[in-house]
Amino acid sequence: MTEPNAHANWPPLVLDEWEPTYLTVHRFTQVLGKLCLGYAPPQNHWWHSALAVTSRGLTTQGLTDGARMFSVTLDFCRHRLEVHCSDGAGGEFPLEGLSVADFWTATLETLAGLGIRPELNPVPAEVADRTPLNEDRKHAAYDRGAITRLHRILVLVDNVFRIHRGGFLGKSSPVHFFWGAFDLAVSRFCGTRNPQPPQDPMMAAAYSHEVISHGFWPGGDWPGSARVPEAVFYAYVVPAAQGLESASVVPSSARFDAALGEFILPYEEVRKSAAPRAALLQFMETTYRAAATLRGWDTALLER
Repeated sequence: MTEPNAHANWPPLVLDEWEPTYLTVHRFTQVLGKLCLGYAPPQNHWWHSALAVTSRGLTTQGLTDGARMFSVTLDFCRHRLEVHCSDGAGGEFPLEGLSVADFWTATLETLAGLGIRPELNPVPAEVADRTPLNEDRKHAAYDRGAITRLHRILVLVDNVFRIHRGGFLGKSSPVHFFWGAFDLAVSRFCGTRNPQPPQDPMMAAAYSHEVISHGFWPGGDWPGSARVPEAVFYAYVVPAAQGLESASVVPSSARFDAALGEFILPYEEVRKSAAPRAALLQFMETTYRAAATLRGWDTALLER
């Protein structure tokens, strides 16, 4: 029996067709992420800075400004940015037709109209083009159809990731959207500190403990790595597990990418399968099992 959310409900997402919109909206999400950095109390692994998938799009968590809470949402159903405050105030503006610099200005003006005046670093993170967001007029594409498809995918993937997370009793991350790389991710931890955390302070905080992570990434250019020309699911472990590249995982279309140091599974292969949700869960389970075994995790203690 096929899934109720099989093939027809998993839309295509061809990178070459929507990349201009992707590059623009990626930078929109960075503005929201910088607001999280400014207004959310710090949490381990930078979880306070991440966005969340909702039925409407992508949103910040509740952010505190004085006695008020506010949230900022990229509404991919109405294609607008929305600000909601705990005192009932709010504001919004349309996303179409804006450059990144226009979006930056409109966001800050909307917040200022509500008495919220953030001081944000305009330099984008984890992208090769470091043009400050408040000066970026190059990126200004917004394809409604592509954004609608992206949102549908994020909703479907978020659900599968939460199912996978539910089978783990140890420490695990929320399912969260990281605006630096524009990926949706979920991570499991065994409780052991990383013996050799990265030198970079930001990455050291992210990888302070041994972790197995899974995620969805639309593909594209990654600083320091080869271009990935399509949307993919990924799986990796930190510290690296010797022999992981030879592990047997499913579906058969999954492969270990030596350059990235992780398993990848093309989104298109999942989308066109008879049971996309089951295929993705198989990928997550078999890659987790391989990494956990090679790293010696106490799976009997950690799993439901």
